[in-house]
Amino acid sequence: MSSTLKQEKVSYQVEKLDYADIPQLSTKDKRYIKEDQAIQPFYKYAPNIDSFKRIFEDKSFPKERRNLLSEVLKEQYENLEIDSESFVWKSIEDLKSENTYTVITAHQPSLFTGPLYYVIKIFSTINLAKQLNERYPDKKVIPLFVSGGEDHDFEEVNHANIFGKTIRWQNEEMGSVGMMKTDTLSTPLDELFQILGDSENALKLKSVFENSYKKFEKYSDAVAAMVHHLFGGYGLLVLNMNHKKLKGQFSEIIKEEVLNEATSEIVRDTISKLEKVNYPNQAYVRDINFFYMKDQMRNRIEASESGYKVVDSDLAFTKAQMISEIEKHPERFSPNVVMRPIFQEFSLPNLAYVGGGGEIAYWLERKEQFEYYGINYPMLIRRNSVLWIDGGSEKKMSKFNFSTSEIFNDTNSLIKKLVLESSEEELNLDAENQKLNAIFEEITQKAESIDKGLQNYIQAEKTKQLKVLKNIEAKLIRAEKQKYEVSNNQVTKLKEKLFPKGSLQERKDNFISFYLKHGEQFFEILKNELNPLDKRFTVIYA
Repeated sequence: MSSTLKQEKVSYQVEKLDYADIPQLSTKDKRYIKEDQAIQPFYKYAPNIDSFKRIFEDKSFPKERRNLLSEVLKEQYENLEIDSESFVWKSIEDLKSENTYTVITAHQPSLFTGPLYYVIKIFSTINLAKQLNERYPDKKVIPLFVSGGEDHDFEEVNHANIFGKTIRWQNEEMGSVGMMKTDTLSTPLDELFQILGDSENALKLKSVFENSYKKFEKYSDAVAAMVHHLFGGYGLLVLNMNHKKLKGQFSEIIKEEVLNEATSEIVRDTISKLEKVNYPNQAYVRDINFFYMKDQMRNRIEASESGYKVVDSDLAFTKAQMISEIEKHPERFSPNVVMRPIFQEFSLPNLAYVGGGGEIAYWLERKEQFEYYGINYPMLIRRNSVLWIDGGSEKKMSKFNFSTSEIFNDTNSLIKKLVLESSEEELNLDAENQKLNAIFEEITQKAESIDKGLQNYIQAEKTKQLKVLKNIEAKLIRAEKQKYEVSNNQVTKLKEKLFPKGSLQERKDNFISFYLKHGEQFFEILKNELNPLDKRFTVIYA
């Protein structure tokens, strides 16, 4: 399929590939995409648009939670100076209505958005909401991004890869990343601005980052502002769930989990069932799946002889003190990966979660946990995956006669293909292999009438000789490769550009390099082409 944004004067082409043919994707990921029957008991809704009719019927959401959600969002958006007549503000107000729902995605607060799939997840979610609003006009579905500001794994979020250069944020703070101060961001911002230059698109990005990272003291607020400035115009809401009022309404579940270790055995049992269908464990389950969080700390809670202790600290609580602490300071209790989906779905009138393969895998461990708490389990939708191929890379692929599907093969395979097709010599020993097989077949037949016991020996000798031929073929190709050193280096560089460090582009590169070239058109192309209900890998030539 090809498309053209005539009004933007940007031409591009799109190809779709079967996810099964993408070697960089895990087996677990592919099993969910193809709706493997063995794992179907671990989710509730088939990921297609018709299933939403049932979800609308299943999803009841109390009015008081709607009102509180709207109140919290208004509070968080106050510092963004949103016009009360704007679409975003209207959406926040509409969340009070029983016919309004969300579809969500979530991500850690990665520096400058981190990997490209951060942006891809967002547009997958925006487009899912658009489809649902068109299909079910009596409902309103709002795309919402949950910024995971409570995570404390700083090394996972403190960097971004732009044009092959890693920009890294260094600071000495501890605890939740979202609660860290932004005053140590001046160095990575300076590095970024030097890379950006002074083009029109660069100035737009500078404005976004200056009005987020420089304007807000707390990192979670800065990230929310950045997401709004980049994607608010597409109708996306952004929510930081680290809020006392949201956790206050969740406090009874916090008590149940901390005091009674309510769902650890349920989740472990689900994990055991998944392992029996060869679906490995994704998330580690603890007896207590909450952290205790204050300024400069987010540490695990464990049971002790006298009640409870906070690991790697002097803090300890009796049972009565723990109950009091949860009731007075619910904001100090931070869910881990096992409890985060429960908190999220308890707090939002949500229909579907859009995530990557790894996220889907740990959601599959949650279904019985949701049933325990009487919370409706959402549809799980695998976000789109994208490979963006620029004009220069497309020319090299054409020069080397590499198809779209072939470019996903490893570098050595591509170089071998190039050498075999370019060489004037016959390097392939397939004909010789066939002859050798035929010779050994004749020998086997002769031996059968003499001594059947010789057959195993003959087969072993055949295997040895075929291996010798394979080694000779490899040496021939290796010798021929030296004649094509320049082309081989070009293939290597092409692969490294499109698959940095051997990984999918979307997992390593940041969106900024694409935005600098195409500006808002880059976002428009993603908005036009991404459909998370289309279970194919998207390749964009632009």
